[in-house]
Order: sequence, then structure tokens, then C-alpha cells
Amino acid sequence: MAGLEQLGSEKYALLTTFRRDGRAVATPLWVVPDGSGLGFWTVADSGKVKRIRNSGRVTVAPCDMRGKPTGEPVEATARIGDQADFQRVAGTLKKKYGLMGRLTVLGSRLRRGADGTVVVLVS
Repeated sequence: MAGLEQLGSEKYALLTTFRRDGRAVATPLWVVPDGSGLGFWTVADSGKVKRIRNSGRVTVAPCDMRGKPTGEPVEATARIGDQADFQRVAGTLKKKYGLMGRLTVLGSRLRRGADGTVVVLVS
């Protein structure tokens, strides 16, 4: 079973969050390594952010770009990052994903403003 550190090197990861009634909701996304865990960038008012604020319980698994798992899920805990986390993860995302990463960060800032995007840390 891969650990969170190994999942940080994957191009895509399948993040599964849980609704209040326990139903799982899976989302493929870009992830970056962050210490011994992972970080990802997402829209501040997205469903996954609401579910993480309700319960930090998540699973993360390697996947392809369409969300088909390519490995076993890892149980983890997610939390919304602060401004320092935001800057660090944004920088790592730009490095890991190159031009597409830089365009994603810039496009997000232009489209949603400074508060429209959050960083989530998974440990």
C-alpha cells in the first residue's frame, strides 16, 4: 500500500470525501507533496471543501485523469490550509505541473479573486 508521501508524486489522485450520511464522493485532482502528506488546490465553495469542513475524514488513491483508481486507497485526514500553506502549495503546484500549473493558479486568481480558492492539506 502506498503512503501519502508516495501519492504526492502521482500526477492524479482520487480524493474521496464523505457526506453527513456516510456516502462517499470521489474526485480526481492534481496533488503535490507537502511534508509527509499532500496538498491540493480547489474552489473555496466546492462540495469537497464543505464535506472536509464537516468531517476531515478522507481517502486518497492514485488514479488516472478520469478518476479510475490505479492503486489502493489510503485513509487520511484533511484540513483547510492557511495563507502560508496556500503560498507553499501554489508554488509546488506550479513547479510540478509546469506551464499548466502556472496557468491554473493564474486563471483561478483572475476568475475567482484572492478568496475564491483554498488549499487543502491531507495528512
